[in-house]
Amino acid sequence: MVSMNRLDVERRAQVIRCLIDANSIRATVRITGVAKNTVVKLLVEIGAACSEYQDRVFRNLKLKRIQCDEIWSFVYAKQKNVGPTMLEHAHAGDVWTWTAIDAETKLVPCWMVGGRDAAAARGFIDDLVGRLAHRVQLTTDGHKAYLDAVDGAFGCEVDSAMLVKLYGADPEEEKRYSPAQCFGTRTEIIIGDPDPKHISTSYVERQNLTMRMCMRRFTRLTNAFSKKIENHAAAVALYFMYYNFARIHQTLRVTPAMAARVTHRLWDVSDIVALLDEKKPN
Repeated sequence: MVSMNRLDVERRAQVIRCLIDANSIRATVRITGVAKNTVVKLLVEIGAACSEYQDRVFRNLKLKRIQCDEIWSFVYAKQKNVGPTMLEHAHAGDVWTWTAIDAETKLVPCWMVGGRDAAAARGFIDDLVGRLAHRVQLTTDGHKAYLDAVDGAFGCEVDSAMLVKLYGADPEEEKRYSPAQCFGTRTEIIIGDPDPKHISTSYVERQNLTMRMCMRRFTRLTNAFSKKIENHAAAVALYFMYYNFARIHQTLRVTPAMAARVTHRLWDVSDIVALLDEKKPN
């Protein structure tokens, strides 16, 4: 097994490619021959570098139509299984990843890993506001925490709406893993004058699916879930770095970062690795 201080750029890139291709930590170890602790350490370090870089460059973004949603996962154990013996863990139980996506460029300008309460909503929306150059149209799901968060962060400088899904009563609800069938939606205008044609959460919901497909720790009904919140957050940051800068969108034919004019070129995994050495290509 190869240790961290012996990893060259090519080997680091190989490890990162495995992680962004939905491989688990143990699968990455088998494929690359790199020690498990080394893979985890590299994940945490590259995750921090990716988070810092995107936090720095995603400013004054000229985006127009933002969609927001949250996706569920868990760390160490599901919330119902968290007991007194798990109190020594800094975080155990449900964890939510809040995401915002621009409907035109498909850029994800910000995300947040945390709870699903009002404080988390306010922190997430405050972060989003600080990255935008001008007024936008904002669509969220029906989560009530968005109401105060959007009002407090944007004031009246936004065209905001909610898309509320309507679910039918399902007698099999306790026996099924998937949610009950959605039989319709309704829209609620919250602030300003949003264009009804663009009140949608389709893109951010598709982004949620992409996250589950591209990060092994988000896969349902497996034992590949995150054991530490730090590792979970690092995997999310790495995923969004690759998604925004190095993955060509099939419809746009460029990366979201190129479409949003954050960068002028297609990044490679080696460019992401270079962030560890504080090289910041544009």
